[in-house]
Amino acid sequence: MEMSRKKLREEILHRIKHVRTCVLARELCLVVRTNRAVLEPKDVRDTCLYISGLCRENGCEEPSEFCRKAAEVVLTDEKKYLDLCAQSCMKCGEAKKPRPKKSTYVA
Repeated sequence: MEMSRKKLREEILHRIKHVRTCVLARELCLVVRTNRAVLEPKDVRDTCLYISGLCRENGCEEPSEFCRKAAEVVLTDEKKYLDLCAQSCMKCGEAKKPRPKKSTYVA
């Protein structure tokens, strides 16, 4: 019984980490991309750097690197920024999402 509880705990902690990093990063990225016309380039840069850190924290190095590079060029080259941002989003979309397993009864 204790083993199933430990396993369930590990799964829940993994899901919490996923929400704290990946889900938050994706949501912030969506907000920035859909509202970039009203944001200052500095706001976009700061948010992209934060998103890059969230990706890195979850071990997603490639999307993190694209996002970091996008943050660097947003002040000087919007076309390149959009391209890098799109690449980061594609790589992020390729990452595996944790899937809840069958419900486990824990008393």
